[in-house]
Amino acid sequence: MKITINGQERDLQGLDEQTPLLWVVRDELNLKGTKFGCGMGLCGACTVHLNGEAIRSCITPVGAVKGQEITTIEGIGSEENPHPLQVAWQQFNVPQCGYCQSGQLMSAHALLQRNANPNDAEIVSAMSGNICRCGTYPRIKKAIKSVAKTGDSMVQEVQP
Repeated sequence: MKITINGQERDLQGLDEQTPLLWVVRDELNLKGTKFGCGMGLCGACTVHLNGEAIRSCITPVGAVKGQEITTIEGIGSEENPHPLQVAWQQFNVPQCGYCQSGQLMSAHALLQRNANPNDAEIVSAMSGNICRCGTYPRIKKAIKSVAKTGDSMVQEVQP
């Protein structure tokens, strides 16, 4: 089975198609930015993009994404070339424990891809499926709004 992750086609020989995408990303492809949270698609820690839309990788069988484009946190930016959202996350001191942040960033990125200038209600709605036990929601909203105001949300994707 072949899937495309962060712009690279990957051949996954002998893999059970019912294997959750999260385990393929983390264990088979060694992309550790995507986190395991609840395992039921409820917390958003495992959020990745499927064709640009935020999905929960812990409940998505890898067989369901054959031939489609998957993007992980590693695909939107890097330490050397961070995405504007990642820069804003740092500017607004969003992360505390940091565990949920890759999922938060992926949901925020998907939001800005479909709505470059969301209002507060749209941000709250789009981010409602991502849980942050540290309670950084106000800073997340400020970071998203700062990127939306600059219009940098459409900055090119970074290939690993």
